[in-house]
Amino acid sequence: MSRSDTWPEHDPAVAFYTQVSENRFASTEHTRGPWSADTQHAGPPAALLGRAVEQLARPGMRIARITYDIARPVPIAPLTVSATVVREGRSTMIVSAAIEPYMRCTALVIRTASGVAPDIVREAPSGPADAVPRPFIPVPYSVGYHTAMEIRFVDGSFLDPGPATAWMRMRGTLVEGEKPSPLARVLVAADSGNGLSMVLDIDKHVFVNPDLSVHLLRYPVGTWVCLKSRSYIDGAGIGFADTELYDELGNLGRSAQSLFVNPR
Repeated sequence: MSRSDTWPEHDPAVAFYTQVSENRFASTEHTRGPWSADTQHAGPPAALLGRAVEQLARPGMRIARITYDIARPVPIAPLTVSATVVREGRSTMIVSAAIEPYMRCTALVIRTASGVAPDIVREAPSGPADAVPRPFIPVPYSVGYHTAMEIRFVDGSFLDPGPATAWMRMRGTLVEGEKPSPLARVLVAADSGNGLSMVLDIDKHVFVNPDLSVHLLRYPVGTWVCLKSRSYIDGAGIGFADTELYDELGNLGRSAQSLFVNPR
């Protein structure tokens, strides 16, 4: 299977954050999500917290699971990121990171070694070269997460209710002047599952996720990440979005989102 490894032409104006000091970041308008002109899509801050976890992980260790609690929408404003090692052993670490009072995460980091087991991989859906761009959810602003990400659909779309499969990649970078890590590439996309596979009319219902959990076999190779997503809704107001994650070599892992559902 061929891979599209080439990083798209970098636009220095497309960065989700500018680093102000060691733990302080200015948010740009590219973080803007679909729910409000003043708040962020959860993908960029999820990736920013993942970056903080990566910086504390020992060499030879990799994030296997990272779970986010989203207490309230993250504003498009300066953010302070904190991170700490909660527990450390020979084979695993637990690391927590936070953007208080908005979002926090806990990550399980596992030691890796070459050749300890055979790779068991599922082939990815049709690649990004065979996928097509389709319109984003109508929003009253021209710049945001939806313009900072390139999105191509294998099946489904933002405007057609039901399951969808889409390839996503960043048009720029996470932090200005810094090439995003493979982990950042998958985390910035993973929160999009409920939007890709929405089953409710966004003009009539809110279906926001107060959490996000990402399990990873490995980090992506290349610039594209594929989300194969499906959403489920219970009439009492709780939903669930289930997403398989791929790169062009095969499956990466899975992400899941609990949904708060309510009439507008």
